[in-house]
Formats: sequence, C-alpha cells, structure tokens
Amino acid sequence: MRSPSEEASPESRPAPPPRSESPPAPRRRRTVVLSAVVTTIVLLGLVVWRARSNEPDAARAAATGRGGAGRAVPVVADSVRVRDFAVHLTALGTVTPLRTVTVRSRVDGQLLAVHFVEGQVVRAGELLAVVDPQPFEALLEQGRAQAARDSSLLQNARADLDRYQHLLELDSVARQQVDTQAALVHQYEAQLRLDQAAIKSASLQLDYAHIRADFAGRVGLRLVDPGNLVHASDPGGITVLTQLQPISVLFSIPQRSLADVLPQFRSGDPLPVSIFGTDGDKPIATGKVVAIDNEIDLATGTVKVRAEFPNEDQTLFPNQFVNVRLLEQRIVDASVAPAAAVQRGTIGTFAYVVGAGDTVHVRPITVGATEGESAVVTQGLAPGERVVVDGVDRLREGAVVQLLAPEAQPGGAGHGSGHAGGHGRRAAAHS
Repeated sequence: MRSPSEEASPESRPAPPPRSESPPAPRRRRTVVLSAVVTTIVLLGLVVWRARSNEPDAARAAATGRGGAGRAVPVVADSVRVRDFAVHLTALGTVTPLRTVTVRSRVDGQLLAVHFVEGQVVRAGELLAVVDPQPFEALLEQGRAQAARDSSLLQNARADLDRYQHLLELDSVARQQVDTQAALVHQYEAQLRLDQAAIKSASLQLDYAHIRADFAGRVGLRLVDPGNLVHASDPGGITVLTQLQPISVLFSIPQRSLADVLPQFRSGDPLPVSIFGTDGDKPIATGKVVAIDNEIDLATGTVKVRAEFPNEDQTLFPNQFVNVRLLEQRIVDASVAPAAAVQRGTIGTFAYVVGAGDTVHVRPITVGATEGESAVVTQGLAPGERVVVDGVDRLREGAVVQLLAPEAQPGGAGHGSGHAGGHGRRAAAHS
C-alpha cells in the first residue's frame, strides 16, 4: 500500500537535486594516456640520472686500479740511467765574414776593364780591374830619365872632386874649391835619391792601376762599369770582396753561462759549436769558439761569442741567420731520466715511480739540466728505478698499472699529453 504522501500529485513532490554532467569518454581516455606518458618520462629520467651518477665511481675505481681484475691502468715506463750528460746552449747567430773589403781604386783615372764576374770566387792576388796605366807609365819613364841624368852628373862631380883633392895635395888648388866640389857631389847624391823615390812612387801608381784581390773570397755585384772615371776618394768602390773560408758566426750567451764556458775556453781545449738548419734536426756545420767579448751588454745581460767554421762546402752565407748550439758543460755520471717522466703540480716537481706489484707512487724530485728528451735528476730518483713516461693522466697515488712496450702506447696518450698538456689535470688531481 502506498502512503498518502506517495499518492500525492506530481506537482506536490519535491524536485530531485541536480546531477553534474560527466565528461565524455574520449576526453577521459586522453587524460589517462597523458598521465601515463608523463610518468614514463619521469621514470626514464630517474634511470638516466642514476646511471650517470654512477659513472664517476666506476671511472675512479678504474683509475685507482681497485675496481677488480682487468682494471689496471696501461702505461709506458722507462728506467733511470747513469751516464755522462752534455748540456748545450742554444742561440740565434749571424754569419759574419772574417774579412770584408770594398774594392776601390787607389789612383785616379779611367776604368779600362773589369776582369771578374759578379759572384765569382777569386784567389788572392787575382786581377779584378784595370785603371788606365798610361799616365803612370809616363811618370815612371820620366823618373827613370831624371835619375839617369842626375846619376851622370854625380859621376862627373865625383871625378872632379878626386882631381881637386889630388891637386890639393900638390898645393895646386885652393881648399875652397875642393870644398865646393864636395858639396856639389852631395847635392847630386841627394838629387839621385829623390829621383829614385819618384821612380818608386811612379811604380806604385802603375801597380795600383792594376786592382787585385787582397785575399781569396767571393766578389759581389759590379758597382762601376768600365769607361767611368774612378777616384781614390769614391765611397762606393768597384765591388765588395768577402772571405768565405773560413767564416765566423756571432751569437750571444747569457752572462750566467760564463762560469761554465770561460774555464773551458781558457783551458785551450776546443769548445765545439754546431749550427742547425730551420728543422733543428741535423747539424749543417761544426766549428769551435775563437773569441769571447770583453764586456757584458747592459741592455740584454749577454756576452757576444765568435765561432769559426771551415765552410768548405760554402753552406754558410754572410749575414745568414742560423741556430747555434754550444756545449756549455758535461756532467759526469749523472742520473738521467726521460723528460716525459717529469711532472709538475701543486706539490712541485714529481714523477710516478713504479714499485712492487706494479703499483705507482708519487715521488717528489729535483731536476737539474734538461736536454732534448732527457733530464738530469739530482734528487728523488735512484738509478734503475722505473718511472712512468706515458699514460700519467689517469694515475693517482697507489694505482695499479699495466706496463706496455713503447710501441704499444695506449690510444690517445702520448708523451706530449703526459708531459706538457696534462700538467693542469695532474695538478688538479693532487690538489
């Protein structure tokens, strides 16, 4: 049975509460898919982040050699050896001839002929040019004629003096006449000496008209053509003659090197000097030091040195710039290590020494002279010890290493990266 209230009219029933409309089905599906994609991306990002955060730990484990079997750092090592070590000075030098002269005429006249070819190598005394000799030949003939005349007058005066002296003994002539004749003889003798000097001067002028090389060398370009008048006062001359064999090289050394160089030079033993080309690989000439300047340049603090070279093949050319290497000193029984083993960091100069069990240790060292790929170690290393020369970028104190042959260097690691380019990285590793 229905209650009276249920049987009431529809108009008297209360209205039901309004219902919210639900989104359509396609929109709900897009929302679910978008949420799934975002969740997936976040999960992937967490996985990548965890993987990258674990890489330094793996790299550190590999670098220290403590990450398990097969993780030793591959390196190349070499031994410290005892030998004599030569220390050289390198400098930039200038090839300078021992003699250079400007060939000039010593007399005035017309240049008749030139007997050399530009750039020709001539011998000492070889004829180079001729100035018109006729005026000097005439002066020579004139002097000889005058000398012959005065010689005849002298002979006659001497004969008269002999007669007067004989008559004076017989008391047949006055003393004054004898003295006058004797003075005349002296006058003719002086005149004859003057004539002989004139002949010598004319001969010299004639000889100077033939211009010859004072020494063996190479002539330069011709500065005057035949037919021109030349004078002894001409500044340019006819050509320039330069000595090539032997030849010298001028260079400068620091004043601090005098303490090593001077004793060797004063001992009398040859102080060898080598000259290298632009590649600096093979010497092109060898010689010795012949002179050291007597003062130090205040502006540069250096001393000039002259070295002499035979230059038999005429490789060296005047005013040529060359690379000079001078033997400064020779260290006997020095402990020599490869220069690539010398490292520098916040602790100073050090090297990685391979110890027992192929474990490396950082060893502070003191380096003396360095020459090429070798360095003298005065403190810190003993002869026979092995030091790492390649692959040091991944090393730390106590790392276990795998020793490789020099030809089997690890990829990407070279002496340059281990010696020069890796200094900053090694300093950071030990800081």
